[in-house]
Amino acid sequence: MTFTPPQLHRRQFLRSSSSLLVAGAMFSIGTNSARASIGGGGFRQISLDHLHTNEKITLAYANGDAYIPAAMQRLNRFLRDHYSGVVGHMDPTLFDLINKVRASLKTDVAIEVISGYRDPHTNERLRKTRGGGVAKRSLHMVGQAMDLRLKGVPLDELRDAAKELALGGVGYYPKDGFVHMDTGRVRSW
Repeated sequence: MTFTPPQLHRRQFLRSSSSLLVAGAMFSIGTNSARASIGGGGFRQISLDHLHTNEKITLAYANGDAYIPAAMQRLNRFLRDHYSGVVGHMDPTLFDLINKVRASLKTDVAIEVISGYRDPHTNERLRKTRGGGVAKRSLHMVGQAMDLRLKGVPLDELRDAAKELALGGVGYYPKDGFVHMDTGRVRSW
């Protein structure tokens, strides 16, 4: 009796390849040591209320040091540019940063989102119409920033908690009712 290896059909090959790709992505995202310091062990969850789209989402986005690709896709869609509908790729460590700030304030209220990802065309339009409040190289355009507030938490306390952690940029916009947080270099304005 001779052994004949099974033929791998195109669909089976693509399914197997995509599984390996997802597993590889989870490993490479999860082991990014430069960013892992703001992550943590166990499942990490986030709850967001988007004030412009009236959408709400609560989900586990990471398990240990590995970010969950399907959850990240849902968060990318949720935090899309609410002006254009363009979906970007959010930096997963931004969610860790925001959760650390929220934990330091000892609150578990949902995060109220004013802005997440911003398409470069939207950013340029806002720069021209809103004066000096929109940066030319905004980290919103690369998914590293979110403008937010926490219901019941004074903005100055939210700002101070974010600055104290010193894990990225913090902008304070009391007239507009939000705090900007990003995973860029440590700075504040």
